[in-house]
Amino acid sequence: MKTLALVALLLAGPAAAQDNPLKNSPTWDDLRDSVLGLSADVPQDAGVLDLDAPVRAHEAAIVPIRLTQPADAPPVQAVTLVIDENPAPVAAEYSFGPAMAPLDFEFRVRVDSYSDVRAIADTGNGTRVMAGRFVKASGGCSAPAGKDMAEVEATMGQMRWKSAVQDGRTVGTLMIRHPNFSGLQRDQVTLLNIPAHFIDRLEVRQGEDLLFSLQAGISISEDPVFRFAYAPNGQPIHVHAEDTDGNTWDHSFDAVNG
Repeated sequence: MKTLALVALLLAGPAAAQDNPLKNSPTWDDLRDSVLGLSADVPQDAGVLDLDAPVRAHEAAIVPIRLTQPADAPPVQAVTLVIDENPAPVAAEYSFGPAMAPLDFEFRVRVDSYSDVRAIADTGNGTRVMAGRFVKASGGCSAPAGKDMAEVEATMGQMRWKSAVQDGRTVGTLMIRHPNFSGLQRDQVTLLNIPAHFIDRLEVRQGEDLLFSLQAGISISEDPVFRFAYAPNGQPIHVHAEDTDGNTWDHSFDAVNG
């Protein structure tokens, strides 16, 4: 498991300089209609939702993304994350429970080539808003895995949970061991392609109440980490994960210290 120090380095705080606005392209025009079924573009409004991402990623396979809202913004119920130029552009579909409002949610993705990374949010009643950044990164979906296959087998499905109070809000960090193979990587020993194998379903609850759920594709990073602010209700944290090979994992953690 990566250390908390490394997690903090990768995920802590907004990206440095946000001078990388979206660069809408013919790719997005096609995706918007054919993949998302949107006949018109979605308005951007940082007063409802913002997305932070680095201008140039240090590692294309672990690009940090942070979704944030002002305190008075309407709650976001769902977010579709799209990485325009990735082989599978729809990277993730999130649903959020009331305890996540206002949203402050971080995770890591693979970016395969210079691309817009955008979040299309649903705030209810059919209202959508978009946020995003243009990220300079390449090769993230085919980057070599960070561990050998024996370690993958030995540690897959292990989880860690930490929580702390930061800036007046409770912030939880969930770390999951899983290679999240994209299907575009090669085994560094055999040089054969590694079949796609990734977590495609994830649900995190406190007691019976939903914090967030995820339906994912190949673009969520290896050993995924989710860091998020939430309103605690004092109940244990329950995590349910499923992957594309039919594996399932269920873990429960003390709400305070894991």
